Amino acid sequence: MIDLYTWNTPNGHKVSVALEELGLPYTVQALDISTGVQKEPAFLAINPNGRIPAIVDRAEGDFAVFESGAILVYLAEKTGQLMPTDAKGRSRVMQWLMFQMGGVGPMQGQANVFFRYFPEKLQPAIDRYQNETRRLYTVLERQLKDHEYLAGDYSIADIANWAWVRIHDWAGVSVEGLPGVQRWLAAIEARPAAKRGLEVPARKQEDAPTEAQAVAFARSLLQR
Repeated sequence: MIDLYTWNTPNGHKVSVALEELGLPYTVQALDISTGVQKEPAFLAINPNGRIPAIVDRAEGDFAVFESGAILVYLAEKTGQLMPTDAKGRSRVMQWLMFQMGGVGPMQGQANVFFRYFPEKLQPAIDRYQNETRRLYTVLERQLKDHEYLAGDYSIADIANWAWVRIHDWAGVSVEGLPGVQRWLAAIEARPAAKRGLEVPARKQEDAPTEAQAVAFARSLLQR
């Protein structure tokens, strides 16, 4: 059994979608990150960086894994699924996974903050991060216009990138003129496991943050 510590964010959904795709049994520990619970000692003992998601693999002596990309690799290697075992195939998946971890996630995350959350409208910052996010989408397009998925078969690389690109509107970034990206988004969106993963943790009406919480959360992101 795996304990998943998560919240309704793209990084959280990367892991819940993967768990659903892999069919692994897991429990959900929902951490409302707007309250700062992820910075409390109990969670820091699992993830010293104080961020979601994290997992604890009870079947492996309560082995904790943090960082969403590292979790995806751990789960893929644990099950022998969603990543090839040959060196070249594994490398292709890892390249596109690192593309998301080092590019799409950080750039689109900052676009989200400045476009959607930050209390001051700093247009140069908005433009910088939206433009860079769109540029990264064009990199995805060059790969996806001739390939069904990013690294051969459907893999953790697709899950990682999809969890972010699917919310492009929230960052104010368009996917117009990118037919390969649009096709890929729709194909993964239609997967039953992806749909289930997006429902983790289950949302309640009271989960919606207040404006003050959103502003505080945005400021905390910029300080990390």
